[in-house]
Amino acid sequence: MSVAQATNPVVARPAADAVGSWVRRILNLVAITAAVLLLASVITFALGAMAKTNPAAAVLGETATEADIARLDHQFGLDRPLVVQYADWLGSAVQGDLGVSWFTTVPVSDSIAQALPVDLSIALLAIVLAILIGGAAGIGAALSNGGIFDRTVTIVCSLLGTLPPFVIGMALIVVFAVKAELLPAGGYVPIQENPAEWLRFAILPSFALSLDVAASIARQLRTSLVGALRENYAIGAQMRGFGRRRVLFGHVLRNAAAPALAVIGLAIPLVIGGAVMTEKLFGLPGIAQLALQASEKGDVPVVLGTLLVTAVVVVLASLVVNVAQTALDPASRREPAKGGLA
Repeated sequence: MSVAQATNPVVARPAADAVGSWVRRILNLVAITAAVLLLASVITFALGAMAKTNPAAAVLGETATEADIARLDHQFGLDRPLVVQYADWLGSAVQGDLGVSWFTTVPVSDSIAQALPVDLSIALLAIVLAILIGGAAGIGAALSNGGIFDRTVTIVCSLLGTLPPFVIGMALIVVFAVKAELLPAGGYVPIQENPAEWLRFAILPSFALSLDVAASIARQLRTSLVGALRENYAIGAQMRGFGRRRVLFGHVLRNAAAPALAVIGLAIPLVIGGAVMTEKLFGLPGIAQLALQASEKGDVPVVLGTLLVTAVVVVLASLVVNVAQTALDPASRREPAKGGLA
C-alpha cells in the first residue's frame, strides 16, 4: 500500500470494499452448500425410511419370532419416531459415525473408508486428464480458429460426446489390455502401496471417464478464448506488438477460464456417477460396488452411508469449483465505483 493509500481512507476504501464483496460471495456459497447438504441428508434418510426393510427379517430369517424382531428393532433404534431417528443419525454422521452394517456389524464408516479412496483417486485422475486434454485441445483450437486443427477438435469432441464411458472403457480394454497387453484389464492397487502400479491400474478407467469431460472443456474453452481474443483489451495488446500467444496466455486465458471451470463443476457428479459402470467394468472395489452389494442385501445403513458420503463429496467438490470461479471472475476482483468521491 502506498503512502497516499495509507493516509487517505477514501482511497483505501474501494479496495477494502472489493475484498469484502469477494468474502461475502464466498460466504454465500458456503451457506448454500450447507443448505444443500442438509437437504441431501433429509432425502437420503427418507429414502431409507421408505424402503420398509425389516432388519430382523433380513438378519434372523423366517424363523424370527415377534420377540426377536422387537429386540432387534430396539437394538437398532427402529422403534423410535422417524424424526428422532433422523436427528440421531444426522448427529452421529456429523461426528463420522454412520452406524453399523445389519449383516456384518462392521462400522459403515470403516467400509466407506476402504472403498472411497478408490473412487476419489480414479475421479481425481480423470479430472486432471480431462483438464490437460481438454485445455490443450481448446487452446490449440482457439489459436487455430477456423483452421484444420480447430475443425478436427470440433469433430472429435462431437464424437466423444455421443459415447458413454463404459463403451470407451470396453474399447480401451480391447486395445490396450487384450491386443497390446500394455495395461491390466482390471483390478486395483492402493496408491500408498505402490504409486506406479496404482497408475497402471487406474489409467484406463480414469481415461474412460475423462474423455467426455475433456470434450466439453475443449468446446467451452475454445468458444470463450475466441470471444475473449476479440475484446478491446486483447486487440489493444496485439496492436502494441504483443504476439497472439502472449496475449492469450498473459491476458486472455484467466478471464476465459471461468466458463470452463463451470463445465468441470457440472462434470463432477457425472464422473462419480459414471464410476458405477466403470467400477463394474474394471473390477474396482469402490463405493459404488459397496452400495450395490448393500442394496441387493437390503443393508440400509450401508446404503444410507454411501449415498450421504457421495453427496458430500459431490457438493464439496462443486463448492471448490465455485470458489475458483469466483476468484477468477473479473467482476469479483473489480473495485466498486467510488460513487462520486473525490
